[in-house]
Amino acid sequence: MIGSLQAIVGAEHVLTDPDVRASYETDWTGRFTGTAQAVVRPRTTEEVAAVLRDCFSAGAKVVVQGGNTGLVGGGVPAGGEVVLSMTRLDDLGPVETGQVTAGAGVTLAALQEHARSAGVEFGVDLAARESCTIGGMVATNAGGIRVLRYGSMRRQLVGLEAVLADGSVLSRMPGLDKDGTGYDLVGLMAGSEGTLGVITQARLRLWPRLPARAVALLAADSAESVVAMLPHLQAGLPSLSAVEFFLPAGLDLVRRHAGLPAPFRADHPAYLLVECMDRSDPLEQLAAVVEELPGLVDATVATDAAGQRALWAYREKHTEAISAEGVPVKLDVSVPLGLLPQLITSLPGVIEAACPGARPILFGHVNEGNVHVNVLDTGDRHEEVTDAVLQQVSALHGSISSEHGVGRAKVPWLGLSRSPVEIAAMRAVKNALDPTGLLNPGVILSR
Repeated sequence: MIGSLQAIVGAEHVLTDPDVRASYETDWTGRFTGTAQAVVRPRTTEEVAAVLRDCFSAGAKVVVQGGNTGLVGGGVPAGGEVVLSMTRLDDLGPVETGQVTAGAGVTLAALQEHARSAGVEFGVDLAARESCTIGGMVATNAGGIRVLRYGSMRRQLVGLEAVLADGSVLSRMPGLDKDGTGYDLVGLMAGSEGTLGVITQARLRLWPRLPARAVALLAADSAESVVAMLPHLQAGLPSLSAVEFFLPAGLDLVRRHAGLPAPFRADHPAYLLVECMDRSDPLEQLAAVVEELPGLVDATVATDAAGQRALWAYREKHTEAISAEGVPVKLDVSVPLGLLPQLITSLPGVIEAACPGARPILFGHVNEGNVHVNVLDTGDRHEEVTDAVLQQVSALHGSISSEHGVGRAKVPWLGLSRSPVEIAAMRAVKNALDPTGLLNPGVILSR
């Protein structure tokens, strides 16, 4: 089969040397690793289709990989699969009628630059923008920091092309805003994590470019106040684009690793980063609304681009600061917004009971009730910590995965968020599109 794959994509794009394969076999967190039979790097949809036909005929399992920035083990081999790296599918089409076609391997940063050069904006933004790819973002229905304003990746999709397990090509690329002809196959692929088909390109919605921005960092007297501030911000700020929270433990970690100064003279129980975007400067309006917020203890507002980047750094550098401390348990959960303060305040005790001495670092997206739970110093108690956190989330009627996907990491806990009927329906869809279990085996659903 290796010779056949080399004939399809070129010998230099079928990687079999263990040292060359290594970077494709371990995920970004360092927690998930395996051995690939080979890493194959196609350039076109036609090459992807040919590769899958060969693997289908040979009964070889395939793991689909984008920028390898995933956090749940869904893009690296478990053992013996062919890794299909999509990074060479990096074509970008022209911006036209508020849309653009992007190959699966296009990085988010490249798409953002391409859109801005045409005077428009792509709605989703992530801290991993330099590495994460559009195919992976669609496959996980990525969210990021501006879901409040623009929605997740599924909302950006107006078309999609994917190769199914048998090598047939599913293409819905006209970019129609209205299409009532049966099942939404484009939406089905978003969030499927490579288990139903290999996304090769996407037709994406773009938004008007809003050049004026204002950013404020707020200190709150409690987690309850962080949530209580949100409706006031939404009511008073039509230009609101992001509302992010973090806590003192995360701020201390970021300051230590990034060398950042203290944002306020004193420490506070919780912090909220607020961003507004508009055609004209929203700073005055933001400052007026901030003054009236309940539970506000202190605030600082950035007046220029450098100051805004400096304030965002307190939030965006959380991930790299946490990783610099060790390999954490990384969980991405959400609960109904009214229960977010209860989740934030209860998790430290829940984690301590599961693993005494562990260090929780919590941050996330307030509007979606989305908390990124990172736990350091867990030793060999990763599973116990994961179970304790996800059981608490389930008790609060939440989701075990808000925007990172299920991957392999959360398969044992899928039943906390999905009923037996839902899981059976998902398995039926998987069996219909991938009857031999070729694609991403063990991801989302148990084998």
